[in-house]
Parts: sequence; structure tokens; C-alpha cells
Amino acid sequence: MKADGQTAGQAAGPEGGATPVPGRGLDLGLDKKVVLVTGGTRGVGAGIARVLADLGAVPVACGRNPTAGSDIEFIECDVRDADAVEAMVRGIAESHGRLDGVVNNAGGSPFALAADASPRFSSKIVELNLLAPLTVSRAAHAVMRDQATGGAIVNVSSVSGHRPSPGTSAYGAAKAGLDNAVTSLAIEWAPHVRINSVVCGSVLTEQAHLHFGDDAGVAAVGATIPMGRLAMPEDVGNAVAFLLSPLAGYITGSTLTVHGGGERPAFLAAATADNKV
Repeated sequence: MKADGQTAGQAAGPEGGATPVPGRGLDLGLDKKVVLVTGGTRGVGAGIARVLADLGAVPVACGRNPTAGSDIEFIECDVRDADAVEAMVRGIAESHGRLDGVVNNAGGSPFALAADASPRFSSKIVELNLLAPLTVSRAAHAVMRDQATGGAIVNVSSVSGHRPSPGTSAYGAAKAGLDNAVTSLAIEWAPHVRINSVVCGSVLTEQAHLHFGDDAGVAAVGATIPMGRLAMPEDVGNAVAFLLSPLAGYITGSTLTVHGGGERPAFLAAATADNKV
């Protein structure tokens, strides 16, 4: 589960409509591109896979369980297992003839105060949110570096790595480390492989209630965001699609923040001065 919260449902945009999702009428140069999406069977990952499919790409989702009724290719894989990851990436490249992109989306953390969390718990959180994406990226790079067209990698990161993250401190630290690693890997792997991060704020998927409570709690949190709502998975998918596309061909080692304007500073609500924002 994402530390920034998720639950199911459609979010209304500023006009009352659903989040716009690019379709095949918009050409981002992703047609028939083969893209691995880790954790791509639910939540943010499923939204990313749907956006990529709508743009004509060939998403391959990996995870623990397939999504019932989905026509997106699925591979069962524990991304914390280096041998399993290498076999999966090799298999995709062999069956499809190439691997054009990777989206490191698998990750998350339940709420646990640092003083109460066991060392094993914290290690597992760091393993899933930092070490696993590095393992997947390394395996993908081994394939992409030998392709004439190279490849692109996008990490799904979090604002938790860029501001205090009480209750999910190990998760926030792991995401901060992941975004830092992007800057180093971009130098090591250019020009054949680009790598960037999408830094997400709160996203509305099936697990938001674990962090925000009932529908009223989710709505209250959404109201604190300047855009007036939580992000939808497709909002993240749109940003990922851009970074995978040729339009971002000169962008590497960067972070793209998708948080609807961020969190209103607490002092705005606490201050008694007549300065309204």
C-alpha cells in the first residue's frame, strides 16, 4: 500500500468530470512499445498500465496475483528476488523481441511509528521500496543497453521522500534514496538508457481508507490539496507515459512531481492575520 493513501472510485476534476486519460488519438510515440509495470495489477500500477495500453503500448504487469478480467499480460514475480527478476526481464525481452520501458511502481508501507516498528519491518520496507526497484532497473539496463533504441525507466516515488513522513519513516527514507539513485544512474547509463522519477502525492485507489479513514476523511484530505482532490491513478499514468515517450528524450536524472499543488502549509490555517489564500 502506498504511504500516501489509496482507495477505489472516480475522482471529480475541477469541472466535475473524471481525470482525462489520453487515448489512441494522441500519439506519444509509444505505439507497440513493450513496457514492464511492476505492481501493475491494482491501484496506481493498474492505472499506469491502462494509460499505456490506451496509447498503444504493450504493458506487461508483474505482481503476486493477476487482475480478473484484465487483458493486460501478467507475470507472477516477487521483485525482491533478484534471480526471479532477471528471469522475468529476460523472458519479456525474448518473447517480445525487446524491452522498451520499465515502470518501478511496486512498493508501499503500512502505518507504523518508528519506535514501535521492528528492525525486520524497517528492513523489509527499504527492501521493497529501494532495493527492489534498483534490482529491476539493473536487470532492465542489461537488456536495454544492447538495443539500438535503448530504453527508459520511470520510478514511481512519493512526496514522503521529500517532506516529513511520520508513521512511514522507513518508506520516506527509501523513496528519498530512490530519487537520489536516479541522479546517479542517469549519469552511469546515459545516453542509451534514461531514468527518471514521478513523485506522487496522495492517490485515490482501493487503499486510501487505510491512511485517511472513511469517505469523509478521504474527501477532507482531498480538500486540502490546491487542485481540490486526490490524484487518480491515471494522473500518475499520464506523467509516466510522458517520461517514457520520445517527447522526454532529453530528460534523464529528473523528478516530475504529481501532487496537485502539494500540501497547504499548516501556518495558513493557524495564523490569525487577515491574509487569506
